[in-house]
Amino acid sequence: MSNTFLLPDLGEGLTEADIVRWLVAEGDTVAVDQPMVEVETAKALVEVPSPYAGTVLTLHGAEGETMDVGSPLITIGEAGESGEGSAPVAGTETLAVPPSTGAAAAEADRPGALSYREEEMAGVQPKPDKARGGDGDVAGSDDEASGAVLIGYGTSGHKATSRSRPSKRGRGAARLTPDPTAEAGAPRVTSPIVRKLAREKGVDVAALTGTGPHGLITRADVLAAAEGSAPQAVPTPAPAAEAAAQPGAVDGRTGLAVVARTPISGVRKVIADQLSRSRREVPEVTAWLDVDVTALLELRAALKAKDPENAPSLLGLIARFTLAGLRRYPVMNARIEAGADGKDEIVEVDGVHLGLAVQTDRGLMVPSVEHAEKLSVDELTAAINDTVSRARAGRAAPAELTRGTFTLNNYGPLGTDGATPIINVPEVGMLGIGRIIDRPWVVDGEIVVRKVTEMTVTFDHRVTDGATASAFLTFVADCLHDPTAALARI
Repeated sequence: MSNTFLLPDLGEGLTEADIVRWLVAEGDTVAVDQPMVEVETAKALVEVPSPYAGTVLTLHGAEGETMDVGSPLITIGEAGESGEGSAPVAGTETLAVPPSTGAAAAEADRPGALSYREEEMAGVQPKPDKARGGDGDVAGSDDEASGAVLIGYGTSGHKATSRSRPSKRGRGAARLTPDPTAEAGAPRVTSPIVRKLAREKGVDVAALTGTGPHGLITRADVLAAAEGSAPQAVPTPAPAAEAAAQPGAVDGRTGLAVVARTPISGVRKVIADQLSRSRREVPEVTAWLDVDVTALLELRAALKAKDPENAPSLLGLIARFTLAGLRRYPVMNARIEAGADGKDEIVEVDGVHLGLAVQTDRGLMVPSVEHAEKLSVDELTAAINDTVSRARAGRAAPAELTRGTFTLNNYGPLGTDGATPIINVPEVGMLGIGRIIDRPWVVDGEIVVRKVTEMTVTFDHRVTDGATASAFLTFVADCLHDPTAALARI
């Protein structure tokens, strides 16, 4: 008996994903929850674990190929089974994956989702769920099935997975949980966090004996193994190569030889679509202002001298003053959307999810710090560092990339003074910070050298006018110019 696993909706209602790298090959033996493929959605790089134990019969897509959600991804048979004739036929079970609702609250109500979140946090094995079929029988399979739940497997109010197969009269109820004897020798790892920790530490989980319930491998087991041996190098996926052009291909417009053709897909396609939508829909305006930030740099230097390990970053200080400006001018933190009657409405929210423009190997991303207005400068610094690091590593969750209410764009490290950025719709505004350089500046009638940066604010003119946007920009600039005096106003 073989099982064909379909590409799941990995969250947020995405309809396709690119295969980045297969972690298994046809003929390999896989265990339940073993990572089998890396796929790139429009929002994240995700490892998909195997829901079955057995032999890989067929890989239904090539690396670099774009696959639709619900299409066959991999076929796994019983241990030792041949790959010949592995197409889905009678005797083959297909793990069907209904579309995700994309709603976090609804997903939390699904039986498996809460267990999965608890398992991720605690590193314990989730309890198996039971889903009833239409005839009152337990829906499932006699084959080994994963105890973990991947976000996007099933929808709220329905069974977590549904299986389509030829009906067989008189067949007994199938199990949703694997037979312990069928997985003899397979490492019992259900936590993605434990698997990730093992990869980072170079620990082979197959060589470990778990100390958790029923032999479950825990964080402590991985850490103990890592301390007793030198970590091994963990392979990293190679960047996607440009597609080679056909020999002798000539560009019809210029007459030059074509050396490469790279499909616009994945993150790059989403970026292109998002920016094009912003340009089409938003009448954006950019205002800019030069600011003397010498005092801000001196303040940060003083804080660092007192506590070098815990001093707030410059971006953390700028973010804190930006949040103060958004509290004073809340319309800059609003958005525009169509109401129930189809008419546009300006929506203001209670709180700020501060977006951070981040350049990554996969393209420009804007992860956000949730409820940034509640954080101190020190907490903001830590949250910004963590958010940016995870985005660059491809580990930002889809929700982090879509929940922002206002964006802070620090393009100074790129070496530019200013820019006219495109708004991250449906947000209303974006604050930009250029490089800080020495410039001649008039202070008390004297020309002196000061640390100066250029600030810009880009805003949606449908929602706010130049007076409000300029007042917001001026307020933040005044805070950066004289941070000590600003403390009395924030």
